Amino acid sequence: MPKATTESRGANAGGTWRLVNGPPPVLSERLGRLVGLRTLRIPGSHGVLVLAGTLDRLRDLLAEYPETLTPTSRARIVVAYWRSPRSGWSGRIGPLDHLVRQRVALPRLGRGPATVRVRLRKPVPLRDIVRASVEAFGPARPLPAPVSASLTSQGGLPAYLPGQLGASVVADELPLSTDIRAHDVVLRDPSVAQPGESAEDHPYAVAVPAGRHDVQTPDGGTVVLVDARRINPRGRRASSYQPEAATVRLDLDPRGRARRARSEADRHPLGGAGLDSATLATLRLVKAVDCPPLTDERPVDTAALLVQLAMTGALLRVPALPPQVAGLIQPELRELLTTPLPDEPLALEARSVRQRRAALRGHAAGFALPRVTADALPELRRPPSVSAILATRRSEMLAGAVKAIVDQTYPELEIILCLHGIELPAEVATMLAESGRPYEIVPVTASTGFGAALGEATRRARGSLVTKFDDDDSYGIEHVWDLVLARHYSGATLVGKGTEFVFLETLGVTVRRPSGVPESTGEMVAGGTMLLARGDLEAVGGWRPVPRSVDYGVIERLRRDGAVIYRTHPFGYVYHRRESGHTWDPGQQYFLDTAFARWPGIPVEAFADPEPAQVAAASGAPQGEPAPSTDTVHTGA
Repeated sequence: MPKATTESRGANAGGTWRLVNGPPPVLSERLGRLVGLRTLRIPGSHGVLVLAGTLDRLRDLLAEYPETLTPTSRARIVVAYWRSPRSGWSGRIGPLDHLVRQRVALPRLGRGPATVRVRLRKPVPLRDIVRASVEAFGPARPLPAPVSASLTSQGGLPAYLPGQLGASVVADELPLSTDIRAHDVVLRDPSVAQPGESAEDHPYAVAVPAGRHDVQTPDGGTVVLVDARRINPRGRRASSYQPEAATVRLDLDPRGRARRARSEADRHPLGGAGLDSATLATLRLVKAVDCPPLTDERPVDTAALLVQLAMTGALLRVPALPPQVAGLIQPELRELLTTPLPDEPLALEARSVRQRRAALRGHAAGFALPRVTADALPELRRPPSVSAILATRRSEMLAGAVKAIVDQTYPELEIILCLHGIELPAEVATMLAESGRPYEIVPVTASTGFGAALGEATRRARGSLVTKFDDDDSYGIEHVWDLVLARHYSGATLVGKGTEFVFLETLGVTVRRPSGVPESTGEMVAGGTMLLARGDLEAVGGWRPVPRSVDYGVIERLRRDGAVIYRTHPFGYVYHRRESGHTWDPGQQYFLDTAFARWPGIPVEAFADPEPAQVAAASGAPQGEPAPSTDTVHTGA
């Protein structure tokens, strides 16, 4: 692992970057750029006015330091162009200490100016008010976890620090507590003097040397981290993979040469917060980013910039990675960045999915930081547990459906197999016993309704998250990882995929058809791809005890409860259409008429699976270490 460096800690030291030849922004982004991001102190009071052109710009403010640490007791947060994440959205601010009065004003038609006003009994840091206000404008649910650490940044604000409860910032001395250990993980800027107390007197479990974009590991290595709630593929346009889509050029200057003021206006500090809202808006529209020849100057900041670009889904063309920069990028992503891009549109889009998946899995702070602190807090290194629920009454499809779950690369996966009036074949029993995964067999009678059967299977699930598999569809081995990552960066209650890839079994062809907008909020996802927290499912009453349309029934319950639904990319899921047996059956010709592409059989790129050499990395285990244990195998009768 590369040794720690310090160029991103403290001053920006002159390095800059920018994107060149970007496409013109869409109308909402033009308005957002016109307004920008402004923080104004109201004279003669403790009040602050925050004016943000878009919600993404308001999120940018959470990465600013030290401005957001200034206490205030009154604030007005205005987003000039806001768009509702769902029909009927009724946003409310998140938890905020000392709250006396609040008001949320949203535009009647679901888009336009939106405002949050708060008044507090005591001043709190502006960062806390902005963090709470963001929840009034969009979904912000964290991944569920049975145990998690409180994060405290001391002496600085890392760009990757999540804007959620449990993540706080202090400028100097750490607050103490006599009731409980005050801090679990302290991200300490090197400028902060090291305390002289003994290990027994530390008010924390572990202190980690932290820079703007990195942390130092116990063995002296460096890990690059990114806040995936701020930098992610959300909003990426499907048209960006077409041959005519724009390509931008990365202009990177690690030394920060002197330039005229006019030419410097669109440049960003290399050691700053990273991609801002304007850059994210540009990257949503482009196919690829052409990178210049890179050097080992400022390797942490350079690696962090490449990782952030990769997380958006814009494809990177990197001529070569210098050794120090390469050593800071997780192997799975490093290999993708140095492999030539394919020409065919489907392969190009699948490559984008692999790239963003590798970047998120390897560098998102929510997944990578617990691995760094695993020596002191080993129980935190596991990603959220997922229970995959499969309910079927068709014995002939059981082996293939179970194998699709067993083959998933997600490490913390439990299999809940609900046998709906059928017996467990010996072949499947052997497959489960040899899978190394925990599993439950849940038999129900043939007369039990499908919704009730799913409810019984859910009752036996132990995962923090639950996802549903269908017995007659096809899944890529990274499918569960895709859903968990989307749940993390979207903050939505329910995530899933659309039915874009449809295999028509009688014709032996796969068609691709429109099925909602990927990487965006929506009203519906495919039932065989739904993932949500078990607590959220049970809070709305769980599955309805109906014989069919159970997916629609639970989605309707979630929508009535105000849930936000997020549709990630469609890769890794192929919906099968047979000659008969479907609840909704518009006829085969419907799928042919609405298709914009077709292939004989099922194209391998529709799954966006990793290359065989990358499958080990896909398990989520750090380089050189085995994947987490799946504990013991459980069965039930």
